[in-house]
This record gives sequence, structure tokens and C-alpha cells, in this order.
Amino acid sequence: MSDAAQPTAAEVRAAAEAVKVALDRHLAAVELRTGEDDPAVSEAFNALAVAAEVYDERLYNRYDEVTPFEIPDPDDSLPPYNGPEEPNALSVLIRRDYAVVEPQRLLAQAQRIADVDRDAETGAVVGSSVHAALGVLFGEYEPDEIASRHKEFGLEEGDSTLWVAAADDLPEPGEWLSTPFDQADPQQVVCRFDVSAVFDEDDLDADLDDLEEQDA
Repeated sequence: MSDAAQPTAAEVRAAAEAVKVALDRHLAAVELRTGEDDPAVSEAFNALAVAAEVYDERLYNRYDEVTPFEIPDPDDSLPPYNGPEEPNALSVLIRRDYAVVEPQRLLAQAQRIADVDRDAETGAVVGSSVHAALGVLFGEYEPDEIASRHKEFGLEEGDSTLWVAAADDLPEPGEWLSTPFDQADPQQVVCRFDVSAVFDEDDLDADLDDLEEQDA
């Protein structure tokens, strides 16, 4: 995003204030709920989700920082849940996409790992191969750590998703290792969390404007 398109510090602060207001409204609605499907609670939840997403977007675009808020999209493409009512097991399916935008940075990080491990053979391969460097990187760090430090490794985040799928029983050891993703059934998914640039910031800003008008 260009500097001209960045939100101002005041706009980031306004988004943070909107989150605080939405949190208070949500808590008040929960405290006064009249039943399991109280529409006031649902409305307050949706307003909080909008405010949190706008704040997250503006914070990132202004300061390159993120929040821990992840609200599942109620309009996702999953079919109705058709799994067990009381699951005895679950599978967590994660996909994260990255672009290799700084190969030399990636190679340097992998070379540093190889040097620490004192593996001369690996070091020689890493020096010229992005393929080998990726193997060293993902062999050294957990995926969550790579996700939080991706810029250090010359990577740029793309879309990501996390699915939590229910099952009646835990699979037998080694049962799916040769085809780990072939058995993913969308109708077994209890919840999912998506992150994508396709979520238009302009739509979020419009939603925040609506919230601000309600406060006026």
C-alpha cells in the first residue's frame, strides 16, 4: 500500500475507539440476553466483528502490526455441518501460502542454520538452492514461528485458512500419511478461520462509517 493510501493515525485511533464501544455494547447485550438466540446479542456480535476487522486492517496498513482478533466469516462457502454430534476426535487442517520475495534473505537465513548445525554438506547445497533452503527453514522452525517471522525469512504472506474437522474416531497410526489431505470433508468441519486480501478494506471502512453514524 502506498503512503498516500495509508490511514492516518487519527483514523487508526478512531477504529480503536469503535472497538471499545462495540465491546461495551456486546457485553451489555450478553448480560441482558433473553435466550440462546437473542437477536440483540447477534447484532452486537456482528458489530464487534466489523469494528475489530476495521481496526486490524487500519493498524496493519498504518503500523504494520496485527491484532489477535480472528472472527470466523458467517458467509463462508462450507456446506452445512453433517458430522457427529459429539465428536470423539478432530483434525486441524492448516494451509498458509507464501511468496518468496527475497531469495537472498531466505538463503542467508538457511545458511546460518546450517552453519550452527555444522553440516558442511547441507551448507554447500543451501548456498545456491531455494528448494534446499526451504527444507532447512521448515525443518528448523515450527510453522507458527515461520508465520510470525516470515519477513525475516524473505517471505510474503498470501491467503491462509484453518479448518477444525470433527470425526467419530481417531484414525489408525499411519493411516492417512501418504495422502494427508484427500480425506478432508467440508461437511465435517466444525469451524474455519480465513485470512485473505480478497476481504476488501473499502467494505470494512464503509461498515465502520455506519457504526460511527449510529454513535453520532
